Amino acid sequence: MKTVLITGASSGIGKATAIYLAQKGYKVYGAARRIEKLKELAKFGIKPISLDVINDESMVACIDDIIKEAGRIDILVNSAGSGYYGALEDMPLSDAKYQMEVNVFATARMIQLVLPSMRAQKYGKIVNISSVGGKVTLPMGGWYHASKFAVEGLSDALRKEVQSFGIDVVVIEPGGTKSEMTGLGTEYLSKISGSSVYAPLAKGVIKMYADIVKSASDPIVIAKLVQKGIEAKCPKARYVGASGAKLMLFLRKILSDRMFDKMVLNQLK
Repeated sequence: MKTVLITGASSGIGKATAIYLAQKGYKVYGAARRIEKLKELAKFGIKPISLDVINDESMVACIDDIIKEAGRIDILVNSAGSGYYGALEDMPLSDAKYQMEVNVFATARMIQLVLPSMRAQKYGKIVNISSVGGKVTLPMGGWYHASKFAVEGLSDALRKEVQSFGIDVVVIEPGGTKSEMTGLGTEYLSKISGSSVYAPLAKGVIKMYADIVKSASDPIVIAKLVQKGIEAKCPKARYVGASGAKLMLFLRKILSDRMFDKMVLNQLK
């Protein structure tokens, strides 16, 4: 039985993935800062564990406790994330740094902490939940996109570094997926840029996200992609899924930068 650690397991993709993999026979540790929200996962056989991804002591303790109890961590799913939107000019750098800390540095630190045991056992799967927003950008999402572009680059470099140790690195790129993060992100956008000189653009982005929410996919779609990636003998570097994901990546590939920008801005009017 493979042991899986999933961060951000209290909601959205992390929660869905934890439940789905537990039902498929994996030994799952669901980690999150809001430990009270993990209690309902116990009925699926998931072991809740406290984790604050911006606290190094918490991250170290999480890994140590799992290895002490289970003896190993076979799979790490980095699902914890932050999705604040706002015009670059409006957004305080303190909030930008927090977003980078959660989405990039916490991901990197969790990987650092699991690698020694994965190398020792000559086996491991590292799954980083990125986003279509790691390849495609919207206005107002500068720092979010910067963090997800960083996750993509980090994963590509890491994949080459750990291949010889029997460790695979997989990136998941979700499109529109039902999550509380979308609502929190647009609330923040309205507060930060809803009354600034960027208000008309902010209004368009908020409307676009409202439309995305209506057609958003259930997080189980992404959970199944995670399963596909960790069970493949030779996994692909990237798996794409959920509402609008493949179409957006296709358009980004075939259109010039100018044409793609024009298309996006026209959608925001």
